[in-house]
Amino acid sequence: MSQNLALKAPASLAESAPSAPVGDAAASAETTTAIMAARPARPSGAASVARRAWSRAFPIVAALLGIIAIWYAVSYLLLSESRRFLLPPPHQVLAETIGNDKVIGPMIAALGQTITVALIGLAIAVVIGMGWAIVMSQWTLAEKILYPYAVILQTIPILALTPLIGIWMGYGLPARIVVCVIIAVFPMISNTLFGLQSATPAAHDLFTLQKATKWQRMTKLMLPAAIPSIFTGLRQSAGLAVIGAIVGDFFFQQGSQGIGGLLRTYTLRLNMEPLFLAIIFTALFGVIVFSIFAALDRVVVGRLFGVATR
Repeated sequence: MSQNLALKAPASLAESAPSAPVGDAAASAETTTAIMAARPARPSGAASVARRAWSRAFPIVAALLGIIAIWYAVSYLLLSESRRFLLPPPHQVLAETIGNDKVIGPMIAALGQTITVALIGLAIAVVIGMGWAIVMSQWTLAEKILYPYAVILQTIPILALTPLIGIWMGYGLPARIVVCVIIAVFPMISNTLFGLQSATPAAHDLFTLQKATKWQRMTKLMLPAAIPSIFTGLRQSAGLAVIGAIVGDFFFQQGSQGIGGLLRTYTLRLNMEPLFLAIIFTALFGVIVFSIFAALDRVVVGRLFGVATR
C-alpha cells in the first residue's frame, strides 16, 4: 500500500503543478521575436570605430570649411578688386603656388627643417622639464629655489631673449633649438610637478609602512600617479615647440631657412600667395602635431587608467 502511494505521489504532484498553455508559450515566443526584430542592430566593430573617428574629425572639418567660407567672403565681399591682393582667395593661392616648383620646393625643405627643430626642441624640453620637476618633488628646498626660475622662463618675453641667444650662440640650428626649448619647457615642469604631488597621503602612508625607499616611492607611486599630468604637459609643450621653431626661424636668418624665415621673406616682398601657403602649411603642421599627442594621450591614459580624455 505504501509503495503504491509512493509511486502515485509524483504523478499526482505533476498533475497538480500548473503548466503554461501551449498558446501562451507560442505568443511569448512571437513577442520575443518581434522585440528582437524591432531592436536596432548594433554596429560592427569597424563601423563603431569609423563613427567615433568621424565624430572626432567632424568639428575640425567644420572649422576648416568655416575658415574657407570666411576667407572667400572677405576676399570678394569686403575687399575691392584693387585691394584683393591683400587676401587672395584660396583657389588663387593654390593655383599660383602648388604647381610652381620655385615656391613649393623651398617651402617643403623649409618645413622639414622646422619639423626637425620642433621635434628636437620638444625632446629636450621633455627631458629637462621632467628632470626639473622630479628634483623639486624630492626636496622642498629645491622646489623653493628652482620653481621661480621656471616662472621667469615663462614670463620673460622670448622676443627679448632672442637677440641675446643669437649673439651668444650664432644664428644657426642650435640657437633655434634653444628658443624652442625655452618656450616649450614650462608646461612640462608645471604639469609633471603637479602630477608627482597628486598621490594621496594614504598611499604615501602605505609606502612608509612598507619602508619603501625614495626610488621605490618615486617609480611605483609618484610617477604612475603623474602619467595623466605628464601627457597633458606633453600635449601643451608640443604645440609650443612648433611656435618656438617658427619664432627661431623668423629671427635667425643665417644658414638654411625654415618656414618662419620664408614667412619673413614673403612678408617683406609682399608675395601674398606664397605667404598664405606658408601660413597654411604652418597651421597644418601645428594641428597634426597637437592631434598626434592628443591621440597618444587618449590611448595611453585611457588604457592605463580607464579614463577617456579629450
